[in-house]
Amino acid sequence: MPEKLSEAMYYDKLEEGKVRCLLCPHGCIIRPGHTGICGVRYNREGTLVAESYGQIMALALDPIEKKPLARFYPGSFILSCGSYGCNFRCSFCQNHAISMYRIRDAYSGSDVTGRRPVHIPPENLAEKALELAADSNIGVAYTYNEPFISYEYVYDCSRLVHENGLKNVLVTNGYVSPKPLKELLPYIDAMNIDLKSFRDDFYRKICGGCLEPVKSTIETAAGSCHVEITTLIIPGLNDSAEEMEELSSWLSSVSPEIPLHITRFFPNYKMQDRPPTPPETIYSLVRIARKHLKYVYTGNI
Repeated sequence: MPEKLSEAMYYDKLEEGKVRCLLCPHGCIIRPGHTGICGVRYNREGTLVAESYGQIMALALDPIEKKPLARFYPGSFILSCGSYGCNFRCSFCQNHAISMYRIRDAYSGSDVTGRRPVHIPPENLAEKALELAADSNIGVAYTYNEPFISYEYVYDCSRLVHENGLKNVLVTNGYVSPKPLKELLPYIDAMNIDLKSFRDDFYRKICGGCLEPVKSTIETAAGSCHVEITTLIIPGLNDSAEEMEELSSWLSSVSPEIPLHITRFFPNYKMQDRPPTPPETIYSLVRIARKHLKYVYTGNI
């Protein structure tokens, strides 16, 4: 295990050494020696610690369009970093190798992947981003896994990146509580938020969460920074014309200027029983969304 663990923000201490994490809407009550749903916020003898602080599983200089962000410094690059863990359990996850990774399994020998994170302090990440500015890098994107569960690290890094005059980008499921979101937003320049469905039943059965907190995050973020939305279209689950009509109409009520990426599904992780989304389904849903939104894009076509 990492030698140094950073105390987490946003939690309450309870009886018998338990803690209640307040970072996301799950509000996990965590017993000593256990983590919350996310797998990274760990109760160490009655103190909640951010176990994944600075533990980086992936680091790359990506085109900004890969986040995807279509209308935020197009043609530029951004230093993209990700840790491990997630507060959702999406059965179709494209990054399940790191989102479902558990560092305790790795150190106990029960993880067979052989992967280990690399510790990168916030100062080093900010310095690397500044060095890469000569290669058209505009800042840092916190991506690949869910960045909000590494809140303390993202908070510390984003302040340093901001002080260096660079941009901060979050690629997120949007499942975060209002208070930590508002505290971080002054340092965030852009977000791509997954709006996985416009049905609460989908969120509960497929993701292990609920819809309303994600909608709240979109509304709050859109008032503070550049926001784009991604919706992955899964055959038979969220591909109806009626749902896209409701989703795009609601998004337009927040702002018709918000770009929406309507993306094609391919079988992955635990969802191997459904076929890829037919391209014609994507094009049909794009036509519906364009009745309400100014910028609608296809993905994975």
